[in-house]
Amino acid sequence: MVVTVVPRVESLASSGILSIPKEYVRPQEELTSIGDIFEEEKKDEGPQVPTIDLRDIESEDAVVREKCRAELKRAAAQWGVMHLVNHGIPDELMDRVKKAGDEFFSLPIEEKEKYANDQASGKIQGYGSKLANNASGQLEWEDYYFHLVFPEDKRDVSIWPNTPADYKVATEEYARLLRSLATRVMSALSVCLGLEEGRLEKEVGGLEEMLLQMKINYYPKCPQPELALGVEAHTDVSALTFILHNMVPGLQLFYEGKWVTAKCVPNSIIMHIGDTIEILSNGKYKSILHRGLVNKEKVRISWAVFCEPPKDKIILRPLPELVTEADPALFPPRTFAQHIAHKLFRKDNPEAKKSE
Repeated sequence: MVVTVVPRVESLASSGILSIPKEYVRPQEELTSIGDIFEEEKKDEGPQVPTIDLRDIESEDAVVREKCRAELKRAAAQWGVMHLVNHGIPDELMDRVKKAGDEFFSLPIEEKEKYANDQASGKIQGYGSKLANNASGQLEWEDYYFHLVFPEDKRDVSIWPNTPADYKVATEEYARLLRSLATRVMSALSVCLGLEEGRLEKEVGGLEEMLLQMKINYYPKCPQPELALGVEAHTDVSALTFILHNMVPGLQLFYEGKWVTAKCVPNSIIMHIGDTIEILSNGKYKSILHRGLVNKEKVRISWAVFCEPPKDKIILRPLPELVTEADPALFPPRTFAQHIAHKLFRKDNPEAKKSE
């Protein structure tokens, strides 16, 4: 049996190459918009990703609570992405999660390979690198570690790293607190749509069925960052995505026709509205196109947790209360699995019909 060893981007990056392999070079039409991420982050003119303070999201004072919810609603409707502060997750725990992930990626590659996934056989959890999934063979400048972190009864802790020792403990605690943050955010987003508090959460599977999948993205230094992307432009398929990072800039959002660089906000968690909530809200909340840039000087690491509905149990469609004659349904009914397949089909087949 021939075992195919997937080349890791980290190996390429540390091999001393001065130019990147052609599979990592972005198409010409993308290259014109890729700048120096450190210069981009310094820019203060133009629109900036909003920062939302969640301290008062459950305040006893109705006026104070509504003001906080209104800010959250505005950010979700206009941007679909925001920096969350005072989110209730201790700084010390976030630091432990980041330290554990950093230490895992600092292990020798042969150690990390013990946790390698096997995408061809459907084993997607574990250590990996992107395989080309389109005709051009385009690759992204990143390695990653992917695994389900919640609900507890659905996770397979045997594929979680044993080193460093704190990895499992810190990640379990972080997942538990993040799950509760997701409830608070979805409750507020529901109320802001005129729905019952628990409605959005129920529609994405509730406590039993909504899955939290963690993907630690490792972006090595890149000798030609002006030609590559850490992650190509996409919208998240999730309901919500929560992201920590090691304070190295890289995230860009496509807002009002331009790429806007997210600032690094200390102790914040970046939150994206994903396609799932965009669909349920009938487009009232936005799932924004975003991408990740790389650089020559610093390794960037981000910890993304995707809150996802079960793949086949739930039909995602605009909620009937949000559909009217004046505001018809913008999305056809699909399971989460069908939505993912539809996106891949559209991406790989530019000629695919725009309407269905």
